[in-house]
Amino acid sequence: MIKGDYFSVKFENDKLIFLDQTKLPLVEEYVETDDYNRIAEAIERLEVRGAPLIGICAAYALALAVKGADKESRDLFEIAYKRVAGTRPTAVNLFWAIDEMKKTFEENVTSENIYAILLSHAKDIHKKDEEYCRKMGQNGLSIFKGKSNVLTHCNTGRLATGGDGTAFSVIKTAFKNDLINHVYADETRPLLQGLRLTAFELDKSGIPFSLQTDSSAAELMKQGKVDLVITGADRIALNGDSANKIGTYMLAIIANYHNIPFYVVAPSTTIAQNTPTGKEIEIEYRDKNEVLFINQDQITNQNYNAFTPAFDVTPSHLISGIITEEGVFTFPYNFLFAGRKD
Repeated sequence: MIKGDYFSVKFENDKLIFLDQTKLPLVEEYVETDDYNRIAEAIERLEVRGAPLIGICAAYALALAVKGADKESRDLFEIAYKRVAGTRPTAVNLFWAIDEMKKTFEENVTSENIYAILLSHAKDIHKKDEEYCRKMGQNGLSIFKGKSNVLTHCNTGRLATGGDGTAFSVIKTAFKNDLINHVYADETRPLLQGLRLTAFELDKSGIPFSLQTDSSAAELMKQGKVDLVITGADRIALNGDSANKIGTYMLAIIANYHNIPFYVVAPSTTIAQNTPTGKEIEIEYRDKNEVLFINQDQITNQNYNAFTPAFDVTPSHLISGIITEEGVFTFPYNFLFAGRKD
């Protein structure tokens, strides 16, 4: 892999440009569009994914929905809002971002410059997430006691956010401060975000790493090769229960058994104000063909049934700390998050 720069999304010449993550790491292909529906499809197809990045793309989609509109902007916006809101149910950043955009729209609906106003707000959301990523990386340095081996799950870097990432920002910042010896990246079945995307980002960043099957994590820990587990989150309940890519809960249990610290990294926008505990988190279920196929290659009988949750929920008592742009918080999380206002 050639080391070098890349980006997940950027906005230029009234178009959203995004990296098609379904083709990584073998093909680096960017898509340009000014069609909100195409952006919604990209979110559904996982061409763009990761809770913060989904929110950013959704914000740009709603701005583009009213580009060139006049008196019909309200209808266009409402149609686009419903379309984008229906793409993925679990990631709270999506709903936070589109509600932010809706509030801005309602406050300025009579303006002749409604597109420019919405676009400016979308860019602010993007810029804010970039700054949050930087702060999470810095805040995460405090969890390291020395040069460490880290295990991570799914993908949490620039491909999932507007900046350097959530958990990946902590890893990257720690590496720059000589606190990372090696990173173990779970393949993350069924869509292999670790094998394809985290490996791509680790390689681009020059960080030493190994890939392993998800089922190898317990053996790694048993052999004493893991000092810390660091993951992201797609939704955090007010009591600290955290939803993340399927397989995260299993990692937390294994880490707890081996007395290995388990940390979650996410921006404060991932804390769901309307979700008291993990029991209220809606879990997205994906098409069974994502298990039965790898890309277009069928690997088992298509008539077989499959259990296909995209996420699971890790109980807060298994989480050593939750790292946000505001700091590192520890159990019991309800005293920290209850009643907060974003």
